[in-house]
Amino acid sequence: MSDAVCGSCNAVIQGRIVTALNKKWHPEHFCCNKCRKPIEGSNFHNHDNGAVCVSCYTQHYSPRCHGCGDPITDRVIQALGVSWHANHFVCANCKNELGGGGFMEQAGRPYCTPCYGDKFAAKCAGCGKPIVDKAIIALEAKWHRECFTCKKCRNPVTDSTFSVMDNKPLCGKCA
Repeated sequence: MSDAVCGSCNAVIQGRIVTALNKKWHPEHFCCNKCRKPIEGSNFHNHDNGAVCVSCYTQHYSPRCHGCGDPITDRVIQALGVSWHANHFVCANCKNELGGGGFMEQAGRPYCTPCYGDKFAAKCAGCGKPIVDKAIIALEAKWHRECFTCKKCRNPVTDSTFSVMDNKPLCGKCA
């Protein structure tokens, strides 16, 4: 059996050996590449093929939350080209968390679907409510698909050609 050689000082190791990063080390020579303090136990990060203690990794390499600026050490939300703590990725209007669901973006800020609809979305010419999904554009207005109905029979107008009465659509049967 060959003698273990320290990955730092290249001397033969007598006694306790630290094995990490495919090398062997004197315990006092297995140090953080940032703060240069010996790394105790097995808690460290491999960064650029070197050891970095948890504290230095958090401070220097963890993503920073766009909301608060602090390092993110647990779940990271990647949205709008930046990183967020899950509890800091919130609707710019109502402040409800957006982490698990969809969101809409306006001017680089995230909004929940209801707030986006209330503040920015076009309103349906039929019901007056926001349109946040697909719309029918007709009669110089936007409509929810289900609101684009015949003025007389109230059935959906699905044909590409239709008649108009009082600026409302009429289906082919009622025209």
